[in-house]
Amino acid sequence: MVAAYRARATRRPEPVCRDEWAHGLAGAIGLELSVTFDRHFPHMELWIGLRTAYLDRQVEAAAARGWEQIVLLGAGFDTRAARLARPGVTFYEVDHPATQKEKRGRLVELSGYPVQAARMVACDFESGDDFVDKLVETGFAPERPALIIWEGVTPYLTEPAVRATASRVAGALHPDTVLLFDYVGKRMAEGERLREKDRGVRDEVSRVGEPIRWGTNDPIPLLHECGFRHVLTLTFDQIALALTGTYERVREFRFQSMCAASRATPQF
Repeated sequence: MVAAYRARATRRPEPVCRDEWAHGLAGAIGLELSVTFDRHFPHMELWIGLRTAYLDRQVEAAAARGWEQIVLLGAGFDTRAARLARPGVTFYEVDHPATQKEKRGRLVELSGYPVQAARMVACDFESGDDFVDKLVETGFAPERPALIIWEGVTPYLTEPAVRATASRVAGALHPDTVLLFDYVGKRMAEGERLREKDRGVRDEVSRVGEPIRWGTNDPIPLLHECGFRHVLTLTFDQIALALTGTYERVREFRFQSMCAASRATPQF
């Protein structure tokens, strides 16, 4: 579904993001799911487009300052390794083995896709795999700074899982490393005092097997406890204004935010 929204956003007359591979990855099922989800949140396409574009810019900025490691944590059907490739920069895609198998099967059917653009790091969190250990086994250098993109993942984890992952990044990687993730507000996560259409969003993601489990109105306390010292949060209204020059209250980007965190000198 997310790939389908990227594909749709790419095909707009004035696209917010560009991902020419997304349509092939989404397939008919992804496109059907996106149309179904539109009934609950008609601005989801713009939200996904903005999230993609914002994170793409952070990847480009990290590469421009000489960082050589980009980690896509919970990569899913991400295509940044192909779209944003640059000499000297290595992309690592960390995900469940089954997801990676499905992705490989789809990638080989896309004419011209550089399948070797990313190093795929198989990690089964539920069985106790440590993603840092798995990264190191694949050539990742923890003594050098990295950009860690954790896109579209935290809402579907428990708070202990979010804490464990954030703590591992803060404790095991170079202090300049930046962790970038999106999150939803506490009301959306808990499902309390929601309007009917907001409840419909929760119900729909649960129906497709991804129930929302965690959200926060302020990630700073958690990130402080995990070891981070520099935190920046942006609402999707702020990102929309910056990237499109527009603000429309009707979009109702009230539950979605982006966060960047690092231990040492802020790089965002």
